[in-house]
Amino acid sequence: MRVTKAVVPAAGLGTRFLPATKATPKEMLPVVDKPAIQYVVEEAAAAGLTDLLMITGRSKRALEDHFDRNAELEDALAAKGDVERLAAVRASNDLATVHYVRQGDPLGLGHAVLMAADHVGQEPFAVLLGDDLIDPRDPLLSLMTELRERCGGSVVALMEVPGDQIHLYGCAAVEPLDGETSPDVVRVTDLVEKPATEDAPSNFAVIGRYVLDPAVFDAIRATKPGRGGEIQLTDALKTLIGADSAAGGGVLGVVFRGRRYDTGDRLDYLKAVVRLACDRPDLGPDLLAWLTTFVAERG
Repeated sequence: MRVTKAVVPAAGLGTRFLPATKATPKEMLPVVDKPAIQYVVEEAAAAGLTDLLMITGRSKRALEDHFDRNAELEDALAAKGDVERLAAVRASNDLATVHYVRQGDPLGLGHAVLMAADHVGQEPFAVLLGDDLIDPRDPLLSLMTELRERCGGSVVALMEVPGDQIHLYGCAAVEPLDGETSPDVVRVTDLVEKPATEDAPSNFAVIGRYVLDPAVFDAIRATKPGRGGEIQLTDALKTLIGADSAAGGGVLGVVFRGRRYDTGDRLDYLKAVVRLACDRPDLGPDLLAWLTTFVAERG
């Protein structure tokens, strides 16, 4: 079945960015001149996923407002003849059909995904975490949906990380996939949520892109709270690894070797802003020139 639906969990409190996120959702923090969440929705739309459910929480109304029309602002820009900014404002309205549901209690990523069960039904669907930005020049999601449509089961995105960082992620044990020519398409044989470095089965970290079979909903319902007292999506997916493929079992992985920006960490957020701005033709040349001078002055 073709994948057309996407789920974006966006109910987190953003405590690492306080006080900036006291009254502003962390997903609305700007990355150059667009909020971080818009990059995620643009990625979903580019992969053909135009039916999008956002899992929100209290104080997240700004997300709904951003993807809605602002007729007063549009009329003011049109009256000024500001065609460029008018197009930029309207772009976020037309990316996808966005629906919203609130996650009343922050019980983990698995619980957030379960909130999408009624909307998704019995269709496969993608999950995109708002803290992970994937550079549009390095498509990942379309590769994952194609693999799901070809092989069934669920698909996770993997990235090789240094061994001393694997404890920050879900970790996957993998093996070659029979009949697959690309070494970056693998079969997942085990999943461990944030293992100690010495216990990690590999250095393949699960990053914030998933394409899931609807069988994951029953797996989540049967999953007890794990690390941190939360219902972990990693734990639910682990139960599907050995399940019957006819019942939605099996987990595959796509190893991503492109550009990824972690906007959930303050330092990485700043790096993402600088890197993306440097790649912009309207900002890059002047910013690079200034950075070169600044770095030289700092010695």
